[in-house]
Amino acid sequence: MIIDTHSHLNFKAYDKDREEVIRRTQKEGVICIDVGTKYETSKNAVELAEKNEGIYAAIGMHPIHIKTDLMKLRMDEEEGAFTPLGEDFNKERYKKLALNSRKVVAIGEIGLDYYYRSKSKTKQEQFKENQKKVFIEQLEMAKELDLPVIIHCRMAHQDVLSALGGPASGGENLRGVIHCFTGNWGEAQKYLDLGFYLGINGIIFKFDIDEVIRRAPLEKILVETDCPYLTPLAEGKDKRNEPIFVKHVIQRIADLRGISFDEVATATTQSAKKLFKI
Repeated sequence: MIIDTHSHLNFKAYDKDREEVIRRTQKEGVICIDVGTKYETSKNAVELAEKNEGIYAAIGMHPIHIKTDLMKLRMDEEEGAFTPLGEDFNKERYKKLALNSRKVVAIGEIGLDYYYRSKSKTKQEQFKENQKKVFIEQLEMAKELDLPVIIHCRMAHQDVLSALGGPASGGENLRGVIHCFTGNWGEAQKYLDLGFYLGINGIIFKFDIDEVIRRAPLEKILVETDCPYLTPLAEGKDKRNEPIFVKHVIQRIADLRGISFDEVATATTQSAKKLFKI
């Protein structure tokens, strides 16, 4: 058994062949956590999990989907090249999704993303503050529901660390994973000290985080795909990612640590089961 702790099978990229992808995933013995990024995709993730064995759901609002009139966002080509419409965070709507399904195992994908910038410094700072507000609200929701969090962090490690360890979030009661970790070893240590796991995916074939992979305790690493994005190079540059390709991430971790594929697969699966209670 292998657990892909971060997939987006609810996304439109799979509309034409979602059932085929799910069948391949099940045939290969891969369990996946399907992660929402706004209310619509969170709802779709829950419905997908309820209909399919071996699929669980996470619900939450990604920072790029927070409603704002401070700047216009358009995602890069490799992230789908879409323009977020924006949404006001409604905690009660999300809580209802979680309470109505036993297959909701986490709050995510939530966090901070400072990649997109405004020409106005004032607007940029306000955009950051808006993200922090919604992030804290979702951390509070996770505590209320006693669920782990799946954290998105891009160019915002200091603020994410402050939120996770600060009194506003009650950080001592939080648990979760830093999804698609691309920070340095010093930042990794700080997350590990807070009890968080590090999510490793196909980004490792683009970013050099070898030191982190070698030095982090194996029991604190989770594997993920972030599919349909971040396809491992072994599958081809233009190929859409899917849960079964998590095997390439496992093999890369094994190679860097000088251990077997099975050892990494077993350890990451046990950790995922422990964190998400599946």
